[in-house]
Amino acid sequence: MEFPIINLEKLNGEERPTILAKIKDACENWGFFEVLNHGIEPEFLDKVEKLTKEHYKKCMEERFKEHIASKGLNDVVTEVKDVDWESTFFLRHLPVSNIADLPELSDDYKSVMKQFASKLETLAELLLDLLCENLNLPKSYLKNAFHGSNGPTFGTKVSNYPPCPNPDLIKGLRAHTDAGGIILLFQDDKVSGLQLLKDGEWVDVPPVRHSMVVNIGDQLEVITNGKYKSVLHRVIAQPEGEGRMSLASFYNPGSDAVIFPAPSLVAEEKNEIYPKFVFEDYMKLYAGLKFEAKEPRFEAMKGNNVKLDPIATV
Repeated sequence: MEFPIINLEKLNGEERPTILAKIKDACENWGFFEVLNHGIEPEFLDKVEKLTKEHYKKCMEERFKEHIASKGLNDVVTEVKDVDWESTFFLRHLPVSNIADLPELSDDYKSVMKQFASKLETLAELLLDLLCENLNLPKSYLKNAFHGSNGPTFGTKVSNYPPCPNPDLIKGLRAHTDAGGIILLFQDDKVSGLQLLKDGEWVDVPPVRHSMVVNIGDQLEVITNGKYKSVLHRVIAQPEGEGRMSLASFYNPGSDAVIFPAPSLVAEEKNEIYPKFVFEDYMKLYAGLKFEAKEPRFEAMKGNNVKLDPIATV
């Protein structure tokens, strides 16, 4: 059982069918895969990593230690089920960036993260089109389905997972599926910790230098009528070392986008399994139920009686 690592270098050559087949298999059987040669320069990613780690040391580390001490988490003796051992902040890219509004970020870091967002947006849209190709959907179907009236929502959760004295009692991040569309993760290549649930077992997502981890969110599960499923994943805290860096970027539907199974995929299955709903309504529900099973969330959305929005069907 080998985690899918896919090299995109020859995507536009004769190896395209092979690469598409690997992506298809990963989406259907894993909900996760890792891409190499994805178009974002290694030297640029090194700069993102360096500045992210410097920012944590300068602005976040002491605050995290104080937070942990205030909650008495250094000395726990039983499992903690309502707190994650992570230090995070959030950058919003679309529809409107908030990077300029974050005073703690250095000018250099702000500039680099704006570039990072632009490069990730391009990669996310390329991957969505590859998914369309595999699903026999029109090109840009998924991008259009995410559009709403103001385009997609897109942001990056910047996380650090410092060493934890009791990693058997506190998770770095508790098990959950991601609420949104397609998620791109740039993770530390020296410290592991990310795991996904496959066939009832927790499997490590290998840290590979300069790779981008891709995973399916709940909205893609709905649009594909369950052909591709979002998968439970978690972060295991590590007892020692420098800690783990993680930049998870979420390319999600616009807040007013209407999400529903693609009609051609419903026809294929002869059964519409998922409801129609407005993305913002799903997110309001998810906020309180993130660490619980996704199926009741989908079930709760069935009572919405949303009329189809023409924007979403283009």
